[in-house]
Amino acid sequence: MDQFTINLLFVGASFALYIGIAIWARAGSTSEFYAAGRGIHPVTNGMATAADWMSAASFISMAGLIAFTGYDNSSFLMGWTGGYVLLALLLAPYLRKFGKYTVSEFIGDRFYSQTARIVAVICLIVASVTYVIGQMTGVGVAFGRFLEVPNTTGLLIGAGVVFAYAVLGGMKGVTYTQVAQYCVLITAYTIPAIFISLQLTGNPVPALGLFGDTASGEPLLTKLDAIVTELGFNEYTAHHSNTLNMVLFTLSLMIGTAGLPHVIMRFFTVPKVSDARWSAGWALVFIALLYLTAPAVGAMARLNISDMMWPNGGIEGGAVSVENIDNDPRYDWMATWQKTGLLDWEDKNGDGKIQYYNDKSEAMTAIAEEKGWVGNELTKFNRDILVLANPEIANLPGWVIGLVAAGGLAAALSTAAGLLLAISSAVSHDLVKGAINPQISEKGELLAARIAMAVAIVVATYLGLNPPGFAAQTVALAFGLAAASIFPALMMGIFSTRINNTGAVAGMLAGLTVTLVYIFLHKGWLFIPGTNSFTDADPLLGPIKSTSFGAIGAMINFGTAYIVAGMTKETPQEIKDLVESVRIPRGAGAALDH
Repeated sequence: MDQFTINLLFVGASFALYIGIAIWARAGSTSEFYAAGRGIHPVTNGMATAADWMSAASFISMAGLIAFTGYDNSSFLMGWTGGYVLLALLLAPYLRKFGKYTVSEFIGDRFYSQTARIVAVICLIVASVTYVIGQMTGVGVAFGRFLEVPNTTGLLIGAGVVFAYAVLGGMKGVTYTQVAQYCVLITAYTIPAIFISLQLTGNPVPALGLFGDTASGEPLLTKLDAIVTELGFNEYTAHHSNTLNMVLFTLSLMIGTAGLPHVIMRFFTVPKVSDARWSAGWALVFIALLYLTAPAVGAMARLNISDMMWPNGGIEGGAVSVENIDNDPRYDWMATWQKTGLLDWEDKNGDGKIQYYNDKSEAMTAIAEEKGWVGNELTKFNRDILVLANPEIANLPGWVIGLVAAGGLAAALSTAAGLLLAISSAVSHDLVKGAINPQISEKGELLAARIAMAVAIVVATYLGLNPPGFAAQTVALAFGLAAASIFPALMMGIFSTRINNTGAVAGMLAGLTVTLVYIFLHKGWLFIPGTNSFTDADPLLGPIKSTSFGAIGAMINFGTAYIVAGMTKETPQEIKDLVESVRIPRGAGAALDH
């Protein structure tokens, strides 16, 4: 059986499962559509939350970014996992006790303002649409390779699948679909990692293999450092980036995680407040299975790629020949990925070999001139393909490649569904029912939610065709927007009776606007290529990149809210009493259900 047929079997079977679950668990009421009837078990919810949050950025892109940068990109791991601790301790139980369906509804009621609710909807939509662009990018990459179609066609197919099960099932269908998707994605991520760890270190646990010895007796990371520095790249295990930017980036990811509406919504689906806390704990356990493996996947893949491009023992042994790439079965993956447009190479100096090295390094320039090289000849290696290509690079069996195909798509589609649900809930429940037509029937509200989701899918698909970065980088922008707008409003709403409606609205608008403008200045206005004034290589504010600015935006949000609140009317007493009742543990075993 050829690889294409194996891929179709794995992907087709997983999609049939997802759509079947969506039909079985179809939402029949607004309570089921928005909050799954508030009847989800904490372990089930923890697994669904893990799938909802571990997106294409985690599965497809993160290990690729770590592989090609090393230690400096470990901030993705620290920020995204640290955010769950904040979420479990500071937000999830209190929001569940409040008993609403959406984040915007909580903000509107806590700050006793329809304006606050609408501003929260705007913040939610901006962050969620940016996030879903990254997911659709991952969907296009995965489909493009494994169905052997162009990237654009793959993205359109993925959009159709999301539409089928997310629009039908609502939160109830999405929850059980995400449980299945978690099982698929974690299996697909760990099995190839175990194989590769055994190949390189003899250790079946990738996280331990990362710090183990290779067959030659040399520690894996020591060997990798030696290879990449010989090729003119930065030492893999050392810190090279700006420390301030790294701290701000990690903080932005942490508080962005705690402020993401599609993740917070998951904590509205459990019966009790204590279940919300347990859900966050279980989610962290399920997430850790992938996040402890990702650094090993990145490092081992980088070692394998370097060895394949220099198969004769480094620079002195000579680079891989074009003849080998064309005829050796071990290099078939390169031709396959070249068809997607995400990998390419060129024999620039006509010597019949493909030299892969850092042609920006001053030290390598002298070596290149001496040897007659005219630049890096591995001209394109999209970071988002690394995890998907990893089994092929390591020459693993065809069924493993098919499994990874299904896993990558499960990761992207599960998060896309959760985001689209957050967007549709904000539009139908908070805008249509909350502001435009409070008398709308339940059937009408459900219809509005499904139409909003369909429109969101079309917009996300269009923007996914020209993303502002790799999947994980695009997602980091979304985390920054959530950090700057939603997280401060939730924190102040729960822990401060001082912040009134005017302060909350001013804070959210200030944080969102400043952060969005900073991102557009670096990534292009509305992410349109060529309209940017700065780049992340040369940022506007010293070392602070657009992906790190969310933490600054959050500080601006907090500061603005407190200043404006101090200059305007005090919070009404009944709202202060409401905040106290939500925050004080007394009666925490039950939760309100509106």
